[in-house]
Amino acid sequence: MHVTRLADARPYDAKNHFNMMGLQLQGNGASASELMTCSLSYFMPGGGANMSSSVAERIYIVVDGEIVLVNRDGEHVLGPLDSCWIPAGEERAVENRTNKVATIIVMIAKRS
Repeated sequence: MHVTRLADARPYDAKNHFNMMGLQLQGNGASASELMTCSLSYFMPGGGANMSSSVAERIYIVVDGEIVLVNRDGEHVLGPLDSCWIPAGEERAVENRTNKVATIIVMIAKRS
């Protein structure tokens, strides 16, 4: 078992993101997880991620605040404890259109 305390989580920069602070909780050097990574993202008001896709599937869980996910099907508003699965290769953008910080847990499958 590996415990990561929030106080010890290391910050990281996420490609194509803006006005966002990320903390690595598990995987990617924070632990020896071989299946996934888990991070905590703080999207500031007006923050988000540009339209892009990933080679890995991901899951978003909103802890607090609200984000808008934009994909080819339209816009999807997620609030506290709403979640979303995004398959590998699907384009999406993330937007925080509120004046409140949005806190999101992000789990990403590692490529095999």
